[in-house]
Amino acid sequence: MAEQVTTVDEYIASRPADVQQMLSEIRSRLRSALPEAGETISYGIPTMTLHGKHLVYFGAWKHHIAVYPIPAADLAFEQEIAPYRAGQGTLRFPLRKPIPYDLIQRLATLLAEQRG
Repeated sequence: MAEQVTTVDEYIASRPADVQQMLSEIRSRLRSALPEAGETISYGIPTMTLHGKHLVYFGAWKHHIAVYPIPAADLAFEQEIAPYRAGQGTLRFPLRKPIPYDLIQRLATLLAEQRG
């Protein structure tokens, strides 16, 4: 069985080098959008917290990176995230395609506005 990670640094370091770069950039963008956020591991994946509450999760899988949950948004944002939607509350970004980091950063800002 795989060893359980306890920090975001350990989680990122446990992934392949190319995925580490993607996760590090996502983490950086989330920190930029959420300067007061904390970090933890929840459900085995990195989680940004705000005011003690879990706000946004992100994790790497075999073929994609997922970000959860999806905030309520206007039609333009909904159309922008539509290609990545994988269920009601999940966005999946294929590893073989460029990751839309700006979109993930805006998603975090919306979540903070709605839940913060």
